[in-house]
Amino acid sequence: MSNVLNRDSRTKPTPQQTPAGDGGLAPTFVLALGTFAVGTDAFITAGFLPAMAHSLHVSTSAAGQSVTLFAAAYAVLSPVLATLTARLPRRALLVGALTVLGLANLLSALAPNYPVLMVSRIIAAAGAAAYTPNAGAVSAALVRTELRARALAVVIGGLTIATALGVPLGNVAARWTSWRIAFGGVAALCMLCAVGVFLVMPRLPGAGRVPLRTRLAMLRRPGVLAVLPLTTLGMAACYTAYAYSVPALGAVGVPGSAMVLMLFLYGLGAVVGNLLAGQATDRVGAVRVLTVGYAVMALTFAVLAWMAATSTRDLTALVGVLAFTWGASSWCQTPPQQHRLIAAAPQEAPLVVSLNSSGIYLGIGLGTVIGGLSLSSGLGLTYALGAVLAVVALVWLVVTARAADVRTTEEEGR
Repeated sequence: MSNVLNRDSRTKPTPQQTPAGDGGLAPTFVLALGTFAVGTDAFITAGFLPAMAHSLHVSTSAAGQSVTLFAAAYAVLSPVLATLTARLPRRALLVGALTVLGLANLLSALAPNYPVLMVSRIIAAAGAAAYTPNAGAVSAALVRTELRARALAVVIGGLTIATALGVPLGNVAARWTSWRIAFGGVAALCMLCAVGVFLVMPRLPGAGRVPLRTRLAMLRRPGVLAVLPLTTLGMAACYTAYAYSVPALGAVGVPGSAMVLMLFLYGLGAVVGNLLAGQATDRVGAVRVLTVGYAVMALTFAVLAWMAATSTRDLTALVGVLAFTWGASSWCQTPPQQHRLIAAAPQEAPLVVSLNSSGIYLGIGLGTVIGGLSLSSGLGLTYALGAVLAVVALVWLVVTARAADVRTTEEEGR
């Protein structure tokens, strides 16, 4: 992988790949502010899903499909918006995307019924789809090659910190105020982050417009084709239960008084897993990091499935540990996966990061649908399906990584 990146350093970079500043990590923290806003929007819903369902007079499963719709719209819109906005200056694009996201959350807060809420989530997905992949691509362009995985981890760290804070805050809002106030708070946060990005981000030009057909043709590259399905599988595994985390944690004996703590432990695990994954990828390689992550995820869900199926109680401390490993194994995926994609197509970093974001949200939507369909059969099954998907992801990783090693050996032999 490092050889691929080194070969890339000898080629002429595109405008988006030209570092601005000293190549250090500092500018990427500004981008992380925006991904924090995006993540808060995406993750806060899980904290108040039952309350929102009750207010809108729909089932918890139906309310959960707002997450599915957001994810599906994101997956479809990400490559389309990347094509339409390719020539826009990066700062203007990022600020505009955060503004759209803020307005969409305001509409969610004011939604009088379920259909209006669903429309607002599509608009929010458009803002998120325009922001997140471009933030990732710009972060990779702003730093030296050897810091690329860590820069990606910092930007994705905004999402994971939002997980640590957003879901517990959503649960607190449902208990003390309302889910509408929570969405209003997210709208204000998005606008604040837009101002911050505008004031601090350096000017970066857009790139030449790449047709959508060319972007999708990237899927035919063997390296990209091996990596992207894994992104979808891995995210589907961890999101099978995540969108329904409040009832899911209740099924393993977590009392209402401890729910915020458990959600916070999940988020803390997400932050730690993401940051450690970025550093470990630079040191030991992406495949090893992902192997450990999927193994931990499968074991975590297997234990939770056993606890839910057997109605095990009075093991709140164990659930806290499992919530932490659930978050860590979920969010250790993104830095190594993005690193693998950029290594597979170094000249097309913005394209592959955009496609990876689509894969992430396609997995979120798929996992949420699977989880929603399994709710009526018990949350033990929901957890078990997450464990199965984690094992499938691990098998996919092992098989495709081995095939890549074989191809590399054959090429070196020639």
